[in-house]
Amino acid sequence: MATTNDLKNGMVLNLDGQLWTVVEFQHVKPGKGGAFVRTKLKNVLSGKVLDRTFNAGTKVETATVDRREMQYLYKDGDDYVFMDPDTYDQVHISSTVVGDAAKYLLENQTATVARHEGEPLYIELPASVVLEITYTEPGLQGDRSTGGTKPATLETGTEIQVPLFLEAGTKVRVDTRDGSYLGRAND
Repeated sequence: MATTNDLKNGMVLNLDGQLWTVVEFQHVKPGKGGAFVRTKLKNVLSGKVLDRTFNAGTKVETATVDRREMQYLYKDGDDYVFMDPDTYDQVHISSTVVGDAAKYLLENQTATVARHEGEPLYIELPASVVLEITYTEPGLQGDRSTGGTKPATLETGTEIQVPLFLEAGTKVRVDTRDGSYLGRAND
């Protein structure tokens, strides 16, 4: 348990049986009436954002979320198997928890796994990853200066839009939040 005076960004609260991360908070002391804390909370599982106001000093239940770097090993049916590099423990995480992160996961890649009471909540990838283009239509001579794009399939099977001059076999940097092309990777 903590009070609303102890709130910090990134803290996880257990409100009505659901886990919420504090995105931002503000202590407000109006000239008239009692002080209060205005917060913006994000649901850990659904990503829904909620504005909520608490009276100052109100007790709120905090939740411990264990965020740990883990290595992705392989896919086993509907589960993704991750390994803790310190203890070598293997954890099976369902595809619903992994979600869109699966589009950018390569074997032996590290990702942050967030768990609450041993139960996996979500997977967090770095902001960008380097992946190889496995298939794309060849660019035509003269296509290099125009700002057009074409679809390209990455080694994970995900399709993104890339500039016309890129060819299969090129390693590119991809934004894991929206799947956008960031540039060629410098190996």
